[in-house]
Amino acid sequence: MDIAQNMINSANNDRVNTITGSLDIVSENFEIANSNGLYLNDKATYISGIINSESEYGALSVSGIGYTSGRTLANFSAEQVGYDAKIMCVESINPQKIDSDKYSIIFEPYSVGELLAFVVAANFDFKTFSEKKSCFSNNFEEQIAAEQLSLIDDPHIPEGIGTKLVDDEGVETQRRNLIEKGIFKNTFSDLFDSYKEGRQSSGNASRSGSPMGRSSEPIPTSAPHNLKINPGDISQEDMIKDTKHGLLVGRLWYTYAVNPIKGDFSCTARSGIRIIENGKIKGPGSSVRIVHNLPTMLKNISAIGNNQKNVIQWASLPSIVPSIKAENIMVNSI
Repeated sequence: MDIAQNMINSANNDRVNTITGSLDIVSENFEIANSNGLYLNDKATYISGIINSESEYGALSVSGIGYTSGRTLANFSAEQVGYDAKIMCVESINPQKIDSDKYSIIFEPYSVGELLAFVVAANFDFKTFSEKKSCFSNNFEEQIAAEQLSLIDDPHIPEGIGTKLVDDEGVETQRRNLIEKGIFKNTFSDLFDSYKEGRQSSGNASRSGSPMGRSSEPIPTSAPHNLKINPGDISQEDMIKDTKHGLLVGRLWYTYAVNPIKGDFSCTARSGIRIIENGKIKGPGSSVRIVHNLPTMLKNISAIGNNQKNVIQWASLPSIVPSIKAENIMVNSI
């Protein structure tokens, strides 16, 4: 209760009207046995906090989000969660209209996690890949992204929400480079989908629990454990300074793969948008819709930040990601 109250208190501000959110703390004792003689007992803890601050102070209602997650209390700051929500909300008040145009977009970690969970990850599922339903099904071992991008499924990160020694079928988990310096290197799979193609499971069977951890669902799905993007060596502040005509996007809504085989996707940015002109934040921006193409966006990544954060979307995939800047993205004013 003290942790939750600290999150709320640090989100308070004269211009914040509503504070909502959640604090999830999970302790589990997981046991698994299989017909190969495996018996494993695994104890784990998880914590995830999120605050949403809303303001009716200006001409339009705006909001801000703060979040953090992990496996221990050591790196969990309740005050930071509320503070981040408050700052994003207050700095979004009285947004300016954003013209429909092409922009350089800096996606902050929470919005990067949204894209990974709902647009990117499925393309590296072995079932999707083998059925030619991935937008990268014909690009294995080819360059599919900017050279500076490496995307890893790492089940052994100490603070990772998806960290585990074996998957939910008892197969040993392993670190896998899905994209290595821009090149498509690996997929992930469970026993069933691998067996159909005469291959070995990569140890990615998942019976996800709610809100975190594992469940006893009878049929697992194939999913990454912790999607991680290796950080770059540039700060978000310097990324902004290097941007002439751009947007800083803190969060996304309604993120969907519109045409998964081609990689087309759609998402909406409502609050937490900053307009960047000639290397400086001009002010908050109003809602825009982004309709873009994943292969195009990955090849147009121009910078990766050094500000990695643990992110877990609502009922979705955990990730450890920094800010990412991509060029020539068309946005449409709403």
